[in-house]
Amino acid sequence: MEILSNLALGATVAFSPENLLYCFLGTLLGTFIGVLPGVGPVVTIAVLLPLTFGLSPEGALIMLAGIYYGAAYGGSTTAILMNLPGESSAAVTCLDGYQMARKGEAGKALAVAAIGSFIAGTIGTILIAAFAPPLTAVALDFGPAEYFSMILMAVIFSTILGQGSLLTGIAMAALGGLVGLAGTDVNSGVSRYTFGLSGLADGIDFAVVGMGLFAFTEIVRTLEEPEELERGTAPVGKIRLGLSDFRATLPSILRGSAIGSFFGILPGAGQVVSSFAAYMFEKKISKRPHEFGNGAIEGVAAPESANNAAAQTAFIPMLTLGIPGTATMALMLGAMLIQGITPGPQVMTQHPTLFWGLIVSMWIGNGMLVLLNLPLVGLWVKLLKVPYRWLCPAILMFSCIGIYSVNFNTTDIALAALFGVAGYVFLKLDCAPAPFVLGFILGPLMEENMRRAMLFSRGDLSIFATSPISAGFLAVTAVVLAAMAVPKIRKRKEEAIASE
Repeated sequence: MEILSNLALGATVAFSPENLLYCFLGTLLGTFIGVLPGVGPVVTIAVLLPLTFGLSPEGALIMLAGIYYGAAYGGSTTAILMNLPGESSAAVTCLDGYQMARKGEAGKALAVAAIGSFIAGTIGTILIAAFAPPLTAVALDFGPAEYFSMILMAVIFSTILGQGSLLTGIAMAALGGLVGLAGTDVNSGVSRYTFGLSGLADGIDFAVVGMGLFAFTEIVRTLEEPEELERGTAPVGKIRLGLSDFRATLPSILRGSAIGSFFGILPGAGQVVSSFAAYMFEKKISKRPHEFGNGAIEGVAAPESANNAAAQTAFIPMLTLGIPGTATMALMLGAMLIQGITPGPQVMTQHPTLFWGLIVSMWIGNGMLVLLNLPLVGLWVKLLKVPYRWLCPAILMFSCIGIYSVNFNTTDIALAALFGVAGYVFLKLDCAPAPFVLGFILGPLMEENMRRAMLFSRGDLSIFATSPISAGFLAVTAVVLAAMAVPKIRKRKEEAIASE
């Protein structure tokens, strides 16, 4: 019954008036930015990250989490009504959701998306409450060698499952790790990668990197593209789901929730992979596969459930192991660092009010999202008519204010602009910024654990192989790398032979 007492502790935190307000603001803002194409939770959290410095740790994490899983709800609205996914994870919802809307079933599609999202979010939250404590207990027994191998595996998995080529992803993660090492070495007191600049002596703040790579880059990317012509929206009608439709879609919702929960835990997979996997699985087992793409209600229920379940379970590795699986989770981990909280298994034991308060707030937030989304559909559609060129100056202004408010240092604004330029270059070179951010966060942790492992073993590298857990992580990493690299090498060899 320990879990019940922990949930009771979390309830006292989550149901406080202050945290209820933060939960409401987070879910409302998350729905809003989920509806708006091109903004997304990564940019929004990056902008708000410095502003959370003055909040309590519980309030900051509850609000940012609400933005994250709230965006998964909001993205389906425009996907169904306008064939325009507000979130990348809602792209697959367009396939059948918009076709249902064209048939006059937009209300039914919105209802099944909301109900499926609520059920999936609830299941994901239950999984966090059930599996986070035992994972944390196991992680407390990890030594530096185990942590190093686990972090290495997480980085490699993130680059493999992310966008772009494997080699590019690894290079981006390594570059992020090097940038993360800039500053004064805490062990030797030697400055590294500072180029003689005193402003870099304390390292580069995570808020600067996140704001530059995501917020600044997104502004430039969006403004360089011509604004799309105003799209007509399908009539909404009555937003309700009949009992027969609910019974028919419940198996799809549960299967999507299971698939999303699994992919949410995997580093680098996230909501996009889970929604597409759920859709393809549902189509494969369906007795009416020809209806998919033409308005099948299961084609809305499964992916919407999957991306919301993934949004919840993505917190498991971040909270229990201190390993962010996606760029958004890396920003969440950055928020913990800003609050002076060291991520990892100690969070549950040293900050139980934060850990369990966040979990209970997810139940509250999922309920708020159902109440918010359905009545406000008309308002969200009207907001889509606001030109982005009116929004970007406000985003830029709040970003600069937020960056300055962290250290009251104008150099940070210049560094954020520099990372914005770097992010734009990455974009043009098809280099995803997510591995860079993960490398920036995890690189110093890898270095610290490797140095500690070397101290324990007196420089003997075999410590990484003699530990069964560490050896297991390294073996899995090697197998996955080989499985990804060998087919590509063989294909290039065959192409070279054929061209001779």
